[in-house]
Amino acid sequence: MPKMKSVKGAVKRFKVKKNGSIKRGTAFRSHILTKQDAATRRKQNEPKTVHAADAANIKEMIN
Repeated sequence: MPKMKSVKGAVKRFKVKKNGSIKRGTAFRSHILTKQDAATRRKQNEPKTVHAADAANIKEMIN
């Protein structure tokens, strides 16, 4: 039986933390940030995790 290949797009986007939760990026962070409030920009700097309902699918894609 051949091994399952990981989804390379998912590998580049997600990281598994030590506690098992999955870190993800934030949208709207690349350019033209002058239109956003300072509060919005601060919120986007906080670390984000994937919702528990999606975590099993993403772990399957990564491994």
